[in-house]
Amino acid sequence: MATKITLRTKSISGNRESLYLDFYPAIPNPKTGEPTRREFLGLYLHSPIKQLKRKDKLIPVYDNNPIMNNEFLQHNEETIIKGEQIRRERENQLGKPEIYSGYEKEQLRLKEMGERNFVDYFKQLKDKRKKTSHDNWVSAYYYLESYTNGKLRFADLSEKFCNDFKEHLIKAPNRRSPTKTLSHNSAVAYFNMFKATLSQAFKDGDLPIDLSRKISPIKSVETHRSFLTLEELNDLVKAPCKDSLLKRAALFSALTGLRHCDIINLVWGEVEYIKGNGYFIQFKQQKTGGAEMMPISDQAYKLLGERKEPGDKIFAGLTYSAYYNKQLYQWIGAAGITKDITFHCFRHTFATLQLSSGTDIYTVSKMLGHRDMRQTQIYAKIINMTKREAANRIKIKL
Repeated sequence: MATKITLRTKSISGNRESLYLDFYPAIPNPKTGEPTRREFLGLYLHSPIKQLKRKDKLIPVYDNNPIMNNEFLQHNEETIIKGEQIRRERENQLGKPEIYSGYEKEQLRLKEMGERNFVDYFKQLKDKRKKTSHDNWVSAYYYLESYTNGKLRFADLSEKFCNDFKEHLIKAPNRRSPTKTLSHNSAVAYFNMFKATLSQAFKDGDLPIDLSRKISPIKSVETHRSFLTLEELNDLVKAPCKDSLLKRAALFSALTGLRHCDIINLVWGEVEYIKGNGYFIQFKQQKTGGAEMMPISDQAYKLLGERKEPGDKIFAGLTYSAYYNKQLYQWIGAAGITKDITFHCFRHTFATLQLSSGTDIYTVSKMLGHRDMRQTQIYAKIINMTKREAANRIKIKL
């Protein structure tokens, strides 16, 4: 049965009439695939409130501003012509598909795709991220949404827009501390996620060109990585902490180099004892997805507490929250340490103490689960800087 398409109007706010196409029978919505009878065109007709008689002329009034009758009529006539053109295009598209070449069909498809909201597409990808990168995707979405007011058509994506957004991220205020700018490496991560979304859109056929290849990323810079000395770590062991779970988890990270997310998800079934070799943990890194078989010391094992069922989490109840950050801050202060220490710094501490104790960089890299040795070399640079600072502390009068 041929689809009948009629141009109709619907009254909306502001004394206007919105033009739409009425399909009978219903057709699949190009965005959702669900049957629909209507397609609003984004075109509007003036519908004056009333007619005023002034100097023997009828003048329509709209929003309390007089509009000349001929201007009013001209606008409506031109708008109806546009609507009728769109109606005929849809009629040809639905009723006479054979008149379109493959190229024309693709152009029509891309035109429809171009009207979709890229910010909504980004949100869909963000919602699929459930691992550690999810928080970064949430933040990246926040900056894209605020920059675009939540509206960005696929058709409006261009190299210029991408580069403008890149500059915005570099100078954007931090969402959690508005008086500060977003950290450089956070901007790097968020823009990389934006580029990854562009790449996925191209793979999905929603973008005609791969914009992600045309725009350069934000260059990373080395950041200062705080860590604890062995003396400071021992001070923390002695210092009181209101939350014993947090204390055990932090010290376990310092002795193993495990990330906060991996410690949260660690279960007893992943910890085993091999006679003659000691304790090991077998787990899959949440950030990299790599399967690991890591030896841990007897001291690290003692921090795990009483053994439970294989499926039970070892550090059950441990989360990332403002509460735990506050407890960590107070614990650091109780030990007399003035450095800016976060939970992740215990991983840095493991790496720097291992290297400074003579463990080769390849072994440390494997224990940290790094895929790229360059990640581990950052800690080697820290050790060299620490040695230089130590050498400069001894001065004599020459």
